[in-house]
Amino acid sequence: MFYLSQELFFPLVSETKSHGIVALGGDLSPDRLQLAYKSGIFPWFEDGEPITWWSPNPRMVLFLDELVVSKSMRNILNRNIFTVTFNQNFRDVIANCQQIKRDGQNGTWITNDMVEAYCKLNELGIAKSIEVWQNDELVGGLYGIDLGHIFCGESMFSKVSNASKVAFIALVNQLKNENYKLLDCQVYNPHLESLGCREIDRIDFMELLKMDQL
Repeated sequence: MFYLSQELFFPLVSETKSHGIVALGGDLSPDRLQLAYKSGIFPWFEDGEPITWWSPNPRMVLFLDELVVSKSMRNILNRNIFTVTFNQNFRDVIANCQQIKRDGQNGTWITNDMVEAYCKLNELGIAKSIEVWQNDELVGGLYGIDLGHIFCGESMFSKVSNASKVAFIALVNQLKNENYKLLDCQVYNPHLESLGCREIDRIDFMELLKMDQL
């Protein structure tokens, strides 16, 4: 296992085994987090654990033209019961992602240090949020890292049915309008699969990431 020092460095993800752990340690400074995402790596750990850096294989992604919007979801969107904003309440979105209860999970991987670190990235224009409102109340949203032509989704929350799906669909439509290549969803879950996301080999993901940085 590779242990990070104070040096701003990550080992190549090609040297990482299929479980996806690239390294342990380091910090959550803006510079290190930016380097991580540009290298296909993200932090994922729980309170009391060392910072753990991941690059899973396979990688869950959405090719934007493959978004699946069900007939029932289209009906909800057409009813205009939700209002969507972009990057207006980042701290509230990440706080809700941290606090929301999730099936099969006792706690959250979004530690207080993670909240502050990503809020700093938001101040730098790198981390961004999508907010979903109903009757002037924040009921759903998501946040992630904007790399320019790839958006790396981090977490989403929903206080009412379908609010997180509304955020996801709104984000994808925005990314398509701005000619982004890909939405990175990191690891598989069936909810993401139902929206059109699929797994690709880490090598293919890294090639797409490199294209983004040319």
